[in-house]
Amino acid sequence: MTDNTDPAISAPSPDAWMRVASERQTAWRVLSAAAVLLATVGLVVAVLLWQRLNLTQQELSKRSQDAGVQAGQARSMAEQSQQVTQTLQARLTLAEARLSEVSLQRSQLDELMASLTRSRDDTLVHDLSSNLRLAHQQAQLTGSLAPLVAALQSADERIARAAQPRLNPVQRAIARDLERLQLAPLNDVTAALMRIDELSRQVDDWPLINAQALALPLSEPLRLASAPQGVEPAAGWLSSMEHWWTGGWQWLWQHARSQFESLVRISRIESPEAALMAPDQAYFLRENIKLRLLNARLALMARHSDVVKADLQMVQILLQRYFRNDAPAVQEAIEVVSRVAEQVGDTEVPRPDETWTALAKAAGGQ
Repeated sequence: MTDNTDPAISAPSPDAWMRVASERQTAWRVLSAAAVLLATVGLVVAVLLWQRLNLTQQELSKRSQDAGVQAGQARSMAEQSQQVTQTLQARLTLAEARLSEVSLQRSQLDELMASLTRSRDDTLVHDLSSNLRLAHQQAQLTGSLAPLVAALQSADERIARAAQPRLNPVQRAIARDLERLQLAPLNDVTAALMRIDELSRQVDDWPLINAQALALPLSEPLRLASAPQGVEPAAGWLSSMEHWWTGGWQWLWQHARSQFESLVRISRIESPEAALMAPDQAYFLRENIKLRLLNARLALMARHSDVVKADLQMVQILLQRYFRNDAPAVQEAIEVVSRVAEQVGDTEVPRPDETWTALAKAAGGQ
């Protein structure tokens, strides 16, 4: 390979060397100045950074001290909080224990109140049931619905004062029973008993068919022989003897006539057994009628209407067979017996069954 470079051109001149050296020196100075500037800037930055770091360290140290103080305070506060928490925990435990005791006492109190309420309601229910049964027995004995109606009304008022919802069905049952009792027919047993008692007192006054005529008493001659009214005793013994004589003959005539009539009697008797009955048997006949009336009275009180009708029918038969039917007392007795027998019916005293059923359900807790 040949070198075609010009020797004159490739060899540098001294000026060029100087120029180059001057440029290099200038560049070196620039670089030195730049390096110094950079070093100064770096030193300034380093100083600033050191100051900054120093300030940061101081700040960190201060903050570290503050953090330590705060940590100590926080630790003490934490300890205090822990103590307070423990105290609160103990109080909470005590409060929970007391709350459980209060809850237990409240539950016991509620149970006691419920028990008392149930006991009061049960007592009221049993009392009402007993009163109704007693009133029903009184109504059966007296034959009047007044005791039963009064007992139902009293029960309604007591339930209304109690204000217990579980007794509302009982009130509705009482209202239905009261309405049914007001529409129920019932015989007047008291009036029938009074008529039977009156008949028992009149038995001895009823005349028999075969009753004999009563003879004049022994005092009749004296009465007939006594001086008439208006005649003075001073009229003389002759007038007195005349009146005595006349009265004696009248008494003698009436006594003889009555004795003769007692020997032979003519009367019409429909039933032969009435004529064949001895006079001494009249006492037993009347006592038998009294026993029949008494049995009818007892049967009427016991509500045995069949027995009452049978006894009254037998009394009516005895009246028509052995007593004088034309006598006013006997006719009245026959009418009274027939009327009482018609009044006695098969109607019994109504029972408050709906009220008793509702009371039984209330007593059972339904």
